[in-house]
Amino acid sequence: MSVALTRPVSSAVDLAAAAGEDARGPRHVRGLDGLRGLAALYVVLFHCWLYTFPGYPDSSAPGWLDLLMFGRLAVVFFLVLSGFSLAISPARHGWRSDGVGRFLRRRAWRILPPYWAALALSLIISSFVVPASHVGPPTSASLLVYGLVAQDMLTAPTPNGAFWSIGVEAELYLLFPLLLLVRRKLSAAVAVACVTAPVIIWGLLAAGATPVEGDNRLAPHLAPVFAAGLVGAGIVVASDRVRRLPWSWFAVLAAVPVLALGVVQGSVWTVNHYFWIDLAIAPAMTMLLAAVATGRPAVLVRLLTARPLRSLGSFSYSLYLIHLPIVLAVIRRVAPHFVPPGLPAFWFTLVVALPASVLGAWLFSRVFELPFQRNRSWTSMIAVRRSR
Repeated sequence: MSVALTRPVSSAVDLAAAAGEDARGPRHVRGLDGLRGLAALYVVLFHCWLYTFPGYPDSSAPGWLDLLMFGRLAVVFFLVLSGFSLAISPARHGWRSDGVGRFLRRRAWRILPPYWAALALSLIISSFVVPASHVGPPTSASLLVYGLVAQDMLTAPTPNGAFWSIGVEAELYLLFPLLLLVRRKLSAAVAVACVTAPVIIWGLLAAGATPVEGDNRLAPHLAPVFAAGLVGAGIVVASDRVRRLPWSWFAVLAAVPVLALGVVQGSVWTVNHYFWIDLAIAPAMTMLLAAVATGRPAVLVRLLTARPLRSLGSFSYSLYLIHLPIVLAVIRRVAPHFVPPGLPAFWFTLVVALPASVLGAWLFSRVFELPFQRNRSWTSMIAVRRSR
């Protein structure tokens, strides 16, 4: 199975897990951490399914496992969630931030240290344990391209198939201040239209040549889903009448036609039409986030704010960064010694790789993620360590 073929669906966790604060300080909306945790867990399950059953998207897996097939939609969800999370504080302050430079510095401080640590770990595993790409182990070009977070613009053998969306997210961070400006000066509709209209026009002109799995330069195509989350954050600070609208039901009504079409047409058709499905499903995802952020439905919010999901969400970015090398090592280096291919290998991978990924991510986050989340600079980090 080509990693290039599965790369865009292989990493569902964009960096939404790391979008918990912005230039105006922390803003914690109840339930979003739980959503991050669930989405990250789905990504791990997706990879366990993907690499134990060949033939994607026409997988050889039993039909009752088909719900694990659509990892690409998790990518879209994380991008919507990222735009939504980052925009909440600006929405509360008239769609203004504390400046482009400060915003980008804080994003780099929050995102890059754990990413570079995971990159080093992935380079070691993909070079000496199990390749992450069908083209072989990473090269010096891989180190340069992925070290500079340029993987959406340049191509090199990947050290970790889950890293593709970090390049997309980095480009969208550059777009974020401009989208805020358009939202503040003009309107939400104009902000979304500015990034959506070119994508639709290009998709119509390109016909069958629209981006599918394995392409890079996906940031322009995925910018509309990021923008959808951004403008959706306005619901959090809207009037009580708007906040009380049944956003969860709106989300269901918007999602059902898209998901039903995918079920009727089948997995191969769905994968080949993700270009349009990404755009079609983003409004439903935005309304789901609005529903949770406004506290409805209460039973869902209680579930999402339960301690296990909140805890999982707190290190979901680390889980995203390091889980795939662990899953691949179990499937390709450990499982063949104990179980036959197919369903036995899948269950073996779930039993071994899933807890190993979660535990490994928790430990990884304690060293490489949480210190950068809790401190704003090296000075404050060193001061905290000295005070202990």
